Amino acid sequence: MCPALASALLPLVRGLDPEGAHEFSLRALNWGLAGRDRKPDDPILAVRAMGLDFRNPLGLAAGFDKNAVAVLPLMRLGFGFVEAGTATPRPQQGNPRPRVFRLEEDRAVINRLGFNNAGLDAYAANLEALPRPLPAVLGANVGINKDSTTPERDYPALYLRVAPLVDYVTVNVSSPNTPGLRDLQGEARLAAILDAVLAARAELPRRPPVLVKIAPDLSEAAVEAIVETCLNRDVAGLIVSNTTIARPDTLRSTQKREAGGLSGRPLFQVSTELLRRVHRLSRGRLTLIGAGGVESGETAYAKIKAGASLVQTYAGFAYAGPAMIPRLKRDLAALLRRDGVASLADAIGAEA
Repeated sequence: MCPALASALLPLVRGLDPEGAHEFSLRALNWGLAGRDRKPDDPILAVRAMGLDFRNPLGLAAGFDKNAVAVLPLMRLGFGFVEAGTATPRPQQGNPRPRVFRLEEDRAVINRLGFNNAGLDAYAANLEALPRPLPAVLGANVGINKDSTTPERDYPALYLRVAPLVDYVTVNVSSPNTPGLRDLQGEARLAAILDAVLAARAELPRRPPVLVKIAPDLSEAAVEAIVETCLNRDVAGLIVSNTTIARPDTLRSTQKREAGGLSGRPLFQVSTELLRRVHRLSRGRLTLIGAGGVESGETAYAKIKAGASLVQTYAGFAYAGPAMIPRLKRDLAALLRRDGVASLADAIGAEA
């Protein structure tokens, strides 16, 4: 099956509840029902970031493949990178169902999953089973269990376990669905966590770069503190941003008041403005991954011009399906050529 046909069948899948549809999608990927993008990527889309070579800047955000069960078929759809997770030290059920809600009128999703996953052992086993070399860059997203009281020990342990298996590791301290997690973005706590992770990293022969994923709901002072904390350490970059707890007045769906993190189209503007601010504060010294509302060549290009070297999609991919990926790449390449840009790297931060 080709990606276009897989996308055409999405209305049938949406007859399931959102979480059931997601679980079916992971099975379908492993059954080969989503097809693959066999067309080589346009060379104008290639970019080097964090010491890694990406064949294109489009990635799949964490949360779609929490347990790393469909990494290879996802990469074959044409993503330049896939970030699997969030993985926690121990298995976790997450919050009670229902906990995922489609806001179809708004092209958005609200989730309050709560880091539901099979735990680090199962996650690492799935990563170890992947055939190498992989066709795209692989990232790991790691977090702590709901009842953790020792994040300064948990995050380094997570990093040590996954470092031999992935190309980069994201420290997730910004999900709104784990009580107290966002407090770890505070300057002193984040510094302690990063110091512990980087000390563990220094002991390894292979040292994948470390990124931090931040929330879009931070104050200006908090954003400045996070950027300085990362610049003062060997942190490669930031993912901007996670889901928001805000509810814009423009939302139309009857499900808009559900608790949880809002993602998709309504997150685009606020996350892009935050991205632009972080790029200015970091003066281009951090690799930035733009996430939030990426669903087209135009939205990806806007993130890049705001300072992103790479972009991630989740809700946009969930709504449009696999056909979105080759379309987005084709449109992004056309926009770069329209503006006379020789390579994607030349467009990074052009409007920041």
